[in-house]
Amino acid sequence: MLLKLVVAAQSVPALEAPNPAPSAPPGMTDVATTFLGWGKWILLVAGVLGFMICAGMMIVGRRNRSQTAVDGAAGVPWVLAGLALTSLAAGIAGVALT
Repeated sequence: MLLKLVVAAQSVPALEAPNPAPSAPPGMTDVATTFLGWGKWILLVAGVLGFMICAGMMIVGRRNRSQTAVDGAAGVPWVLAGLALTSLAAGIAGVALT
């Protein structure tokens, strides 16, 4: 009896969820590339502005406004983290979907 169960279990195909590779809908490749390019450009400009604002706060806060300088310096890691997350976005999304 046990031998029949083992043979029967071996003949059943393994059930796996389908995992197809991502593919763009027809005609959407150019639109998606343009949209992602715009997003990257906007985030690049925002990162440069973020660094400039932090630097300006540090410059202005140098004399008698030390809290402004501290706030500017504290903003630098946040700008760096945002830019790092932006640059890793495609990789993170790819890992999450596989």
